[in-house]
Amino acid sequence: MTTDGQGGGSPLRHELKYRINRRDDRILSERLGRLFAHDSYAGSDGTYRVTSLYFDTPYDRAYRQKVNGVNRREKFRLRYYGKDTGFIRLEKKYKINGLCGKRSARLSAEQAERLLEGDIAFLLDSGNSLLAEFYSKLMGQGLRARTVVCYDREAFCYGPGNVRVTLDRNVRTGLGNTDFLDTERLQPQAMDGTTILEVKYDSFLPDLIRMAVQVPGRQASACSKYAECRRFD
Repeated sequence: MTTDGQGGGSPLRHELKYRINRRDDRILSERLGRLFAHDSYAGSDGTYRVTSLYFDTPYDRAYRQKVNGVNRREKFRLRYYGKDTGFIRLEKKYKINGLCGKRSARLSAEQAERLLEGDIAFLLDSGNSLLAEFYSKLMGQGLRARTVVCYDREAFCYGPGNVRVTLDRNVRTGLGNTDFLDTERLQPQAMDGTTILEVKYDSFLPDLIRMAVQVPGRQASACSKYAECRRFD
């Protein structure tokens, strides 16, 4: 598994995830809103929509590695925000010894459509190492578009520790190429009534954040929106 080179690599970060109910979500949203600023993607209500298309092998390697807690794993996805399908990124998310990293590369809407139609030669000719790696795994591992994951996100940022706290709500899903670029398609709820709280940070978690995200009786747990949505395939 390669993690360096061109393609927008990021340093490895800590990532904590919690499942919370709607009541806890409301409490946290109000508390965090008093303490921290929303991130730059936020609309007037402080939220924005995230739509991702995940790729996997014919034998569901990424899904099975996640479910089985494999220590060193990766997954590829296409992603855009809101309804702007003109700004799409290919992202490779990887986990090593409990730490997470991500590489990304920009795709145009035309390139994304070509990719979804099976025209992938441009990936190899792009001169971008992440796109070339994706091409090699489409060909060598049989990666194919599997599942759409869509949700509404409220995100907060805090400079010390490079902390990002997100509340992901209304997780819904669709199947492969058909649903990904259709911003109006209705998708079934995958985690009805559940919000995913995520806390991402670099080398340390400030006490202010640690106290702000406390929810009585909630423990950090492995939770993958991709894995949850695969149940609807």
